[in-house]
Amino acid sequence: MTDLVYNEWIKLVRKKRMYVVGLIIVIFVGMFAYAQLLQERTAEERFGDMAWEEQLESEIDSLESRMDQMQMPEEFQQSFARQIEQQRVYLEEGINPNESGAPMFLRMFIDNSGDLFIPLLIVVVTADLVSSERSAGTFKMLLTRPVERWRVLLSKWLTMGLAVSLIVLFISLASVVIAGIMFGFGGWDYPIITRFSPGAVEVIPQWQYILMATGLTWFAALVVGSLTFLLSVLLKSTAAVMGFMLAALISGTILSVFIASWENAKYLFMVNLRLTSYLSGNAPPVEGMTMLFSIGVLLIWGAVATAIAFVYFNRKDMY
Repeated sequence: MTDLVYNEWIKLVRKKRMYVVGLIIVIFVGMFAYAQLLQERTAEERFGDMAWEEQLESEIDSLESRMDQMQMPEEFQQSFARQIEQQRVYLEEGINPNESGAPMFLRMFIDNSGDLFIPLLIVVVTADLVSSERSAGTFKMLLTRPVERWRVLLSKWLTMGLAVSLIVLFISLASVVIAGIMFGFGGWDYPIITRFSPGAVEVIPQWQYILMATGLTWFAALVVGSLTFLLSVLLKSTAAVMGFMLAALISGTILSVFIASWENAKYLFMVNLRLTSYLSGNAPPVEGMTMLFSIGVLLIWGAVATAIAFVYFNRKDMY
């Protein structure tokens, strides 16, 4: 099995998609870090030497003013009200939520990239793991070797898992290095408030939050990889695989904003990808959704997709 996985990994690396994805990560992390730097400079010009407590109070007043002056859907009003409540909790606990540094940037980047940016990268890398060999006709030679079919497919699935892990790890390292150069590397032990609930909050070190958020993001990315893997087994066209997954991921991002009244949408995998929202205290897309529920939904989607892929691969003529 080790030799099979090694061979699959070599084939994946030789396609050079991993290098392209790595370049995309560096470019986008750099862009977001620079945007964060400009935002901090704008805040300094706006607030001057004002203490962070006063800045936070000013932000709360601004949010309340926007809620009073603007007519917006109920979902957006609830989001604004929740944000105001969280800001007040930070004030009461004496914690600056805008403390700059590489850990803060990494935390924010992971929080905001787990439902679209990272899954898109996973799709780009894993879409042709099986479909490319089917369309090229190389499976005939591969499956004539004295190795069970399920072992061949398992080696490809494990290669997909390695690719997912490497992408998430590289995003974390790139964020720390690039943001550290711009903002400094300190702040790993800074307290972070998580899991907001009426009358109760939980304070944990920032490094612990980052580990939890990264683990949840990795799990969601692995599920996306498993679904992409299934389509790669079912379809010969890599373009079709990427098209299906891109449409699903983008539609999920759009649905998450407008599905508050569509309760059954909570069973769609793409609506549950942003697991870190439960850590940061953001409202779920559909009322009543919890972290355990979303993890369970994703686990079922991933397990069923993987099972179907193996059954189909073992029974179907893949030449």
